[in-house]
Amino acid sequence: NNRRRFSEKFATWDIIRKYNKDYKLIFIGDATMSPYEILQPGGSVEYNNEEAGAEWLQRLTSAFPKFAWINPEPQGVWQYRQSISVIQQLVSHRMYPLTLKGLEEAMRLLSK
Repeated sequence: NNRRRFSEKFATWDIIRKYNKDYKLIFIGDATMSPYEILQPGGSVEYNNEEAGAEWLQRLTSAFPKFAWINPEPQGVWQYRQSISVIQQLVSHRMYPLTLKGLEEAMRLLSK
């Protein structure tokens, strides 16, 4: 239900404040969006974000140093999607495909 994004939301700061560095963070998503949504304040297509999405990714990955990004898009198309390349750089190439091998690699990283 796409309407939930307006009614069932929470502040990202609440997550950063509530949980400590012992927690592991897993992003799950295709990372496909306009690069403006990642790199520019006001770039969101849904609301006027005061800060770029990259700022929030940096905050989250600093707060939770054990993190991984699981991407359901076929890995073969990642190189053709500018936003995926940008996010890969922002998350230090800790992006893994949603495959058995990709999940194993991500879990191995998180369990170190």
